[in-house]
Amino acid sequence: MSESEKVDILLLGAGGREHALLRKLVESSRAGKLWAAPGNGGILAEATLAEGLDQDDPVAVADFATTHGIGLVVIGPEAPLVEGVGDAVRAAGIACFGPNGDAAQMEGSKLFAKQVMERAGVPTACYQSFTKAGPAEAYVRELDGPCVVKADGLAAGKGVIVAQTTEQALAGVRECFSGTFGEAGKTVVVEEMLKGPECSLLALTDGKTVLPLASAQDHKRALEGDLGPNTGGMGVYSPVPFVTPEEHEAMVDIERRVVAQLAADGITYSGCLYGGFMLTKDGPKVLEFNARFGDPETQVVLPRMDCDLVDVFLRCDNGTLDGAQVRWEDDFAVSVVLTSTGYPGRYEKGKVITGIEDAERLPGVTVYHAGTKLVGGELVTNGGRVLNVTAVADTFQGAREQAYKAAELIDFEGKTLRHDIGARALRGREAWEV
Repeated sequence: MSESEKVDILLLGAGGREHALLRKLVESSRAGKLWAAPGNGGILAEATLAEGLDQDDPVAVADFATTHGIGLVVIGPEAPLVEGVGDAVRAAGIACFGPNGDAAQMEGSKLFAKQVMERAGVPTACYQSFTKAGPAEAYVRELDGPCVVKADGLAAGKGVIVAQTTEQALAGVRECFSGTFGEAGKTVVVEEMLKGPECSLLALTDGKTVLPLASAQDHKRALEGDLGPNTGGMGVYSPVPFVTPEEHEAMVDIERRVVAQLAADGITYSGCLYGGFMLTKDGPKVLEFNARFGDPETQVVLPRMDCDLVDVFLRCDNGTLDGAQVRWEDDFAVSVVLTSTGYPGRYEKGKVITGIEDAERLPGVTVYHAGTKLVGGELVTNGGRVLNVTAVADTFQGAREQAYKAAELIDFEGKTLRHDIGARALRGREAWEV
């Protein structure tokens, strides 16, 4: 395949992350026909539906890609990665963006990731793992204070209990072992609670070269003031203004060491490695690793990234990432997530959405679809996180103000949002020193 040849692309996923990936992929001069499965109301307005394709079925995805002459499969969510879709696609001789099943265990098993981090000697929270409730409860009582309880496997963004008290931690252990999280909760990791501001750093890699992207900070709690239950993310910004050059380099070094350790273990990690960090007083420490682009981090990282994304993704697959051309705009991006009332609990679907066109007329604003669907020519809500309203501007404050201005122009019954996305960052690092 020549470096100028157009490539037909299959994009797997249905969220705001995938819509952001699609918008960046179509900018490439190498982008041919774009297919998507299962997609959403925004994605399928710009790509062709791969009708009936199960994104989690390795054989089905590889067969579709072969039959339709796909040159690049881009895997957005974690579940297809853990199921081995990347393995099947590559076995069919087709380029794929996303790690193989073994490498995806960096997200698929929190215990696996902890063990890799131990061997790599990177800083992370102290922990123990358990397969029975009794010993886990005893360890929680031994800690006698704040800790984090995690179901080992994939739990659709759930399965992590940030416990401020022993009682909350014990309840978290019981919830995991009760079967609430299915197979994911059969092993439970209990770890110390780290203190400081959180920071995400995504990196692209071909298993040798590690190309760090821009820093970002997600807002996971449902309610303002970082209260309420954990969600998939209520808002995000990039870059994180108070991260020092030393902290950034430390995070990059950690990701390089992890990729190198996986290689030493016989696992080539190709794709996006998402590092979740806590910026402690002793330096950055790893909270978690994910095996794909973050959601909603992608929606603020990609708009600031100047590159040919098709070329970069192909380089991740073929081992030539060291030749990639990527630069960053000197600006800020802020994204506010519009959700359905009740999220992350029960919520209604099918509410008509208006105002997106008006919002996108504002300078620097892009609206990424997450939980949307086209029904009879109307765009309606189809999930808990409905839209990601992203604004890019020369200043952090300017991006934040423009994102909220755009969010106000969009309407649907039951629209909810946090009004304090990025507010804490405006106060600087001391806002976390309590």
